[in-house]
Amino acid sequence: MDIYNLVSFAGIFWLLGIAWLISRFVFKNTQKINWHLLRWALGLQLVFALFIFVVPAGVVIFQTINDLAVAVLGTASQGAQFVFGPLALPPGVQGSLGFILAFQAFPTIIFFSALVSVLYYYRVLPLIIRQFARLFTKVMRISGAEALCAASNIFVGIESAFTIKPYIDKMTRSELCTILTAGMATVASNVLAFYVFTLQAQFPSIAGHLISASFLSAPAALVMSKLIFPETGAPQTLGRVVEIHYERDASLFEAIITGATSGLKVIFSIVALLIAVLGLVALVDLILGNAGGILNQWLGTTMDLSMKHLLGYIFYPFTLIIGVPPVDAGIISRIIGERIILTEVVSYQDLALALAQKSLTHPRSAVVAAYALCGFAHVASMAIFVGGVTALAPKRTAAISAVAVKALIAATFACLLTACVAGTFYNNTSLLLGN
Repeated sequence: MDIYNLVSFAGIFWLLGIAWLISRFVFKNTQKINWHLLRWALGLQLVFALFIFVVPAGVVIFQTINDLAVAVLGTASQGAQFVFGPLALPPGVQGSLGFILAFQAFPTIIFFSALVSVLYYYRVLPLIIRQFARLFTKVMRISGAEALCAASNIFVGIESAFTIKPYIDKMTRSELCTILTAGMATVASNVLAFYVFTLQAQFPSIAGHLISASFLSAPAALVMSKLIFPETGAPQTLGRVVEIHYERDASLFEAIITGATSGLKVIFSIVALLIAVLGLVALVDLILGNAGGILNQWLGTTMDLSMKHLLGYIFYPFTLIIGVPPVDAGIISRIIGERIILTEVVSYQDLALALAQKSLTHPRSAVVAAYALCGFAHVASMAIFVGGVTALAPKRTAAISAVAVKALIAATFACLLTACVAGTFYNNTSLLLGN
């Protein structure tokens, strides 16, 4: 343990305080803080992080999960190699042409989507999700519908909204904010596999870290959502465990087809977003660059006015709050900041590049950043989740759209809170580094 563990621990309370100030003075919410939810959600996070980072048995279990995830990921590449040949061979393998995003990382999404669909077919995931939902409902005293959705988001993405489809029409605005926040504060298991593939060469234990981040982020989302948008109504399913709603495929083969097709849709969405967003950001950077050039010439300075650097300045204090050492804070703040507009796909790639180039001085910087980035907390995802949920409940379109920005802010803070919890218990001798 060192001083940065204390910084991360203090950061938990800084983030909670800032979120409350935003709720109180920006969004004008005057409701009292739900201390019961706050205590239990933070308690669950801290206990889980203590177990996986400090308790010897937890470290062993963590390492086993990491190794299992990596082994499964290795099997995922077999189909891609059969279809794409040398293009699908990862770097370091004989005959590899180097890292190619489309042919090496994206196919893992199809495989894991099919795997999740199979687990749904055999009722494995519904059983696990149901237990987490029961825990969240009874312990935190929240509505059964939002607890079920938060639990589902540990494993799946926008599909989690389908599990509560019968309840969306009658949800309060605070519940709707929680649904969006939980979706954006976590990542789907199929996309998580893609991040593992991106970082595995430079960060061997990344699979275990991202899996643990998925579990930590669910209660974090509940905390931040209820701080940013406190409950003012009377949820229909308050304190009541609700049954998971999903359509089971007729056969195993149909489940595989459905999962693979869903994975393909995810890939097309990611590709479309990357092409559109990166292009638009490049256009904005071009405009800012020209304006910055004139301003620098006039002031005699060398300021960089690119979007990445501007967002880096905004997130710099938050990067220090979560426990990243100042020597690495400049790099990490730009990586975390760019996620808001460039998506976590680009941020994880830039983190992998920073590790490959040995640009980070302190080993904890990469670990804390990996947790902070583990979520769909960006503008493009906000649009996807709003569109997905409104498609299930068209009558609530206005209400869902109205809470979207609040949910994005809450999700961003939830990801940072998860990073603080991980940073509190991380130490340089932990097996979790693996670097």
